[in-house]
Amino acid sequence: MSEQLPDDRPTHTEVPASVDEVLPDPTAVEVKPGAYLLELIPMPVTDVDRAKEFYTRAGFHADVDVTPADGVRIVQLTPPGSFCSILLSTGLSDVEMPVGSLRGLHLVVADIEAARADLIDRGVDVEPVRDLGGVFYAAFADPDGNTWTLQHMPWRK
Repeated sequence: MSEQLPDDRPTHTEVPASVDEVLPDPTAVEVKPGAYLLELIPMPVTDVDRAKEFYTRAGFHADVDVTPADGVRIVQLTPPGSFCSILLSTGLSDVEMPVGSLRGLHLVVADIEAARADLIDRGVDVEPVRDLGGVFYAAFADPDGNTWTLQHMPWRK
């Protein structure tokens, strides 16, 4: 991906009182007619704080951490350079699923060895790179067993 999000984005920790208080996001992708943008994937975890620490240590940006109602917490984190985020939450029955049940989410990278080394330096246990017919993969898991795959397609810029 050629476009990068700024690293100095704040983490939103307060729920706006009204829609008028929501500031425009200059990094947001335009939603064109007919488009279906995948922007948020619920991640089933046992402990939101532990998962947030894991993902921020792995380099994900903490976009949102709010408690909009009693018993509800919403934490949104975005991988570096991505426009799709993950959701860690409590109190949202619509997104509940068995903890650790998400499998094989792909993070496409330009240099799989560098990405793997970066994650290892950040304390993430990443499997060795595998070449599956010219496409390269390296897997890792979060503390709850949700699995991720680094993917490198050399022809993709």
